[in-house]
Amino acid sequence: MTSGVREPAVAGKFYPANAEELRAAIHGYLQPFPARETSPKGIIAPHAGYVYSGPIAGKAYTVLRGLRGRIERVLLFGPSHFVRVRGLAVPSSDTFVTPLGRVPIDTEAVQQALTLRQVVVNDAAHSREHSLEVHVPFLQEVLGAFKLVPFAVGEATPGEVAEVMELLWGGAETLFVVSSDLSHFHDHDTAARLDAETSRRIESLRFEDLSGEQCCGFKSIGGLLQAARARGMHARTLDLRNSGDTGGSRDRVVGYGAYVVE
Repeated sequence: MTSGVREPAVAGKFYPANAEELRAAIHGYLQPFPARETSPKGIIAPHAGYVYSGPIAGKAYTVLRGLRGRIERVLLFGPSHFVRVRGLAVPSSDTFVTPLGRVPIDTEAVQQALTLRQVVVNDAAHSREHSLEVHVPFLQEVLGAFKLVPFAVGEATPGEVAEVMELLWGGAETLFVVSSDLSHFHDHDTAARLDAETSRRIESLRFEDLSGEQCCGFKSIGGLLQAARARGMHARTLDLRNSGDTGGSRDRVVGYGAYVVE
């Protein structure tokens, strides 16, 4: 990470490094423009390589296609895979770069989040983290211009995540994106059964019944569901598959789900 800029870490690995190829891939995963009566407050989408989880993530991002020019700020939460963090880590940088260009980080919102005891600055937690990066090209292509507030979530409770979300809840201009895969390394049929139960818990806003065995981003999912339940909101499953469905082996799969909270 250079001063002030968070450079791409997984371009060419998790998704195409060429801008034209990346745009084409994203549009291949998006569905036809949806007719919607409400604006979603949040989505939950997976963070694997696009060839595996892109079709499922595309279902989540499709519900945002009517919000271009209306969403001004995206709060992005993903698990910290490489660095141990107590709480939620924000970067010191003011710009996030992908092959599709530069996204400004909402430094004012970052400073506001840092007033909470569980939020810390930790650039190392962001420099290699794919769980956040893979979502930014989707957001750029679907929403156009927006400011980003990225959180790498470590040792935090769903309640601590919910507190951050409540602080920065905003209005219709603010969107929450939670990054999570589902079950890991079961055979296809076992994963399908386990992930279906996880989806039922998400749709029921039962954040207390989620754990790391069911979804690696359970702390962030739990935070969003806790805040949603307090506000009388609803969660809905948009897609539920695993890597055995999208091109990988069916013997040892990773589960992927797409959800909308509104």
